[in-house]
Amino acid sequence: MVKTAALTVSLIVLWGGIMLSGVFAADPIRLGVLLPLTGRDATIGQIQKNAALMAAAEINARGGIKGRKIEPVLADTEGTPDGGRTAIQTLIQTDKVLVISGGYSSSATWATSAIAQQRRIPFVVTSAPADKITEQGWEYVFRLNQPLGEHLEALAAFISTTAADIKSVAIVHASSLKSASEARRFFKKAEALGLKMVIKENFTSGAADFRPLLTRVKTKNPDLLYTVTDEVRDAALLTRHSRELNLNPKLFVGGTAGFALPEFAEKAGIASNHVVCTTQWTTSVPYPGAKEYHAKFKARYHTPPTYHGAQAYAAVYVMADALRRTKALTPGNVREALAKTNMKTIYGPVKFISYNKKSRQNRLPTLLVQWIDGKAEIVWPQHLATKKAIYPAHR
Repeated sequence: MVKTAALTVSLIVLWGGIMLSGVFAADPIRLGVLLPLTGRDATIGQIQKNAALMAAAEINARGGIKGRKIEPVLADTEGTPDGGRTAIQTLIQTDKVLVISGGYSSSATWATSAIAQQRRIPFVVTSAPADKITEQGWEYVFRLNQPLGEHLEALAAFISTTAADIKSVAIVHASSLKSASEARRFFKKAEALGLKMVIKENFTSGAADFRPLLTRVKTKNPDLLYTVTDEVRDAALLTRHSRELNLNPKLFVGGTAGFALPEFAEKAGIASNHVVCTTQWTTSVPYPGAKEYHAKFKARYHTPPTYHGAQAYAAVYVMADALRRTKALTPGNVREALAKTNMKTIYGPVKFISYNKKSRQNRLPTLLVQWIDGKAEIVWPQHLATKKAIYPAHR
């Protein structure tokens, strides 16, 4: 009798579990996520991984897609073209994913995009910025984030309006290929704005003392100082040493991610005040759900999210939206649904369009933020601004 009762209770519990999870009775819908989980970009990859998994968990908690759970399948690109090719082939051939998102390194993403197009699997690029990725007319490749050629637009617009009295610039950049490329890109933009470059210096990342270099810059008295490094330590030290030397241009610009991350203000301290930098997204951006996303991510992972995480998180919602609108769950139908995407995300509005040489490119403004009392405030574009810019930005 006891065994019969126990069996009855077990069956009731089992049946109740089936009823409660009935929406997930079918096999899950598998979504590929390409990430640099090892290699030099692994820290960014981990942030993207956490954000993508968090988004999937939220979607599943609300019932999933078409009565089915979504299952992110992670694949490590190692941040290299060869690693990317191996990862995407595994996702397509072994894991049988329906759609793919991800992509941080442009070189790896270029390689994976070509395979996605060849194999006719829709690929939503989240972070890789190289312009050429969406300039090939590839019908299966979509991009969420802003392309590299547009990263300086917010700064250029700010200089042309608010800081129109700037006439001369100095450029200081890390000696890496990436930083040197960013410096050349700004030089071309400065030339187009009619600005004169008075000095250009490079440095080895990890240097202990930037004061000799910055002393040479100070003798040229530039109106704008443009500094480029992806390393937060370098960014903070450059900023602190410039303050010690009383090097105070009208505008101190950090050109890359090293100046946009929360750790920058922590390491630079008061010297960070009034430094401006370009970024693709920040937690203060007034897009629906952005602040809530920031709070959830920080509570779950005990670290603030970067724009890379926001991109990965939004991409999962974009794929889920397309899946809901498909007539049938096939790669071709998902591609058609993605092409008709028109939605709001925590990263901003998403609509894949064609303009200039680009196709299936989401068009969003880049942001110019200024560190004010330890907080990164958006100062451009004006319709997204959280504070009025402090200019001249003497620190």
